[in-house]
Amino acid sequence: MSAPKAVDLRSDTLTRPTAPMREAMARAEVGDDVFGEDPTVRALQEEVATLTGKEAALFLSSGTMGNQLGIAIQTRHGDEVIVGEGAHPVWYEAAAGAALSGVQFATAGKGGLYTADEMEAVIQAGVYWAPHTQLVCIENTHNRAGGRIFPQADVVAIAARAKARGLALHLDGARLWNASAATGIPVQTLAAPFDTATVCFSKGLGAPVGSALCASKAQIERARRFRKMWGGAMRQSGILAAGALYALHHHRERLAEDHANARRFAEIVGATKGARIELAHVETNIVNVDVDDPIRAEDVATRARAAGVIVNATGPRRMRAVMHLDVSRADVERGATILAGVIAASRPA
Repeated sequence: MSAPKAVDLRSDTLTRPTAPMREAMARAEVGDDVFGEDPTVRALQEEVATLTGKEAALFLSSGTMGNQLGIAIQTRHGDEVIVGEGAHPVWYEAAAGAALSGVQFATAGKGGLYTADEMEAVIQAGVYWAPHTQLVCIENTHNRAGGRIFPQADVVAIAARAKARGLALHLDGARLWNASAATGIPVQTLAAPFDTATVCFSKGLGAPVGSALCASKAQIERARRFRKMWGGAMRQSGILAAGALYALHHHRERLAEDHANARRFAEIVGATKGARIELAHVETNIVNVDVDDPIRAEDVATRARAAGVIVNATGPRRMRAVMHLDVSRADVERGATILAGVIAASRPA
């Protein structure tokens, strides 16, 4: 009898398209999107623009491109962008902000979330020898913080203060669907304070490829030119857009399952000696697991993989587990039990 398949909790980007999604993609009506003639891409863009409450949207290959376009169309070389600690554009986008747009980043607050006062504290003085603060970015939910939801009251206060200072606002909404599912706040409301917003289809929604930048029509036309300059324009991309449309229509409602599974995972692992989980911070589908010194997260992750559960070490004492479409409650409980056992066995005698 073969061993059970490993429970892979490294990321919600690991999902495989379902049979009905593959069928939708195979049947997609397509055209040349560089000429704006792909009907499936156009349908997706129109729907996402409506969902986010923006005038227009642009289908993209990745969330990284979405964030970088949001930065590029709202800044100039030498500008500074305010972000939360551990922000995706700083940690996971290959220094593209510096390389492509010539910007630098200033960190507000701690743990990924911040307040209007903390934002104002890092705005540069308006003198010529200092960087020019131009853009404020918020990540919702926040990846490195463990899928935490940025409180909407803070978002509104930050936006009001930023606009009073003449600053633009960008939303990294790769997991905005999760924030909406967990809070009951419509995506349009969550995105309303921002000039530009990205959403992703290949994380919680389970599509194989794709994100979108949502903004005004003028901003989207500028972003379209950058997309072409950066090699991101695609031709018959309706095949990919069909997967994203299917995910929007069929997978949004099940995100609550991932959130419940994350909570269950956290309860099992968090009860283990040597492991620490802030249960109050398990708000969506991501769980940060900290281990006590001298246990090393990398060692635990290596042993856990051999035992049948795959998680990423994201720091010397921290691991991350992400729930998604391709893991069931039984998978999650089995994976949590394995990880808990490995952590317990790693404690000094």
